[in-house]
Amino acid sequence: MTMEDAMPQRAIIVIPCYNEGKALKTSVQELLDHDYEVIVVDDGSEHSAWEQLKELPVHFLRHCINLGQGAALQTGMDYAKRLGADAVVHFDADGQHSPADIPALLAALEKCDIAMGSRFLRAEDLAQVPFMKRQLLRCARLVNYAFTGLWLTDAHNGFRALGPKALACIDLTENRMAHATEILSQVKAHGLTWREVPTSIRYTSYSKQKGQKWYNSLNILIDLILNKIL
Repeated sequence: MTMEDAMPQRAIIVIPCYNEGKALKTSVQELLDHDYEVIVVDDGSEHSAWEQLKELPVHFLRHCINLGQGAALQTGMDYAKRLGADAVVHFDADGQHSPADIPALLAALEKCDIAMGSRFLRAEDLAQVPFMKRQLLRCARLVNYAFTGLWLTDAHNGFRALGPKALACIDLTENRMAHATEILSQVKAHGLTWREVPTSIRYTSYSKQKGQKWYNSLNILIDLILNKIL
């Protein structure tokens, strides 16, 4: 069986975006060039992303107000299920992810319910991660393990593929960045099978500017603690 034979019949890419620049259109066009079906969820941007995308064959959804990346992903997943998707791939809008890695994520769904990208499985991918971010991600692995019981090589990598069972079970209530850990919690709670797949990362000056700041990790931790208490 080839990798193409193993892939789900209808896989849809979900891209959450908020106040994105030209990288959004470039990312979407790159996916379309690889013949992927794309849902873009504009999470209440100051200027609608539709102006960038109106000439492209994409599904476009928009939140009237900014709710957070977790909420945008859930909106995209709900719509993908209405379209009859067999699988959904979460894909960042800032150009960090490569469409070339998607077939491996989808092929992994033949043996698991959710496939998660990792920047720590291949030396060449790890070398692309800035040193300070590398240390932060290693600390985040410990936080993930403490809250979910899942020990991953990577943390808060937004590049993942959900098969039919995961798509049916996962329902995000953490609207903002704590959704990444919430996904792991729901994987554990629902007994979903998972595996990590090597994925490359493309750090540009734009993606570094848009990326998570170290102090946002504190906000994520607070959200997780409050969710446990409340």
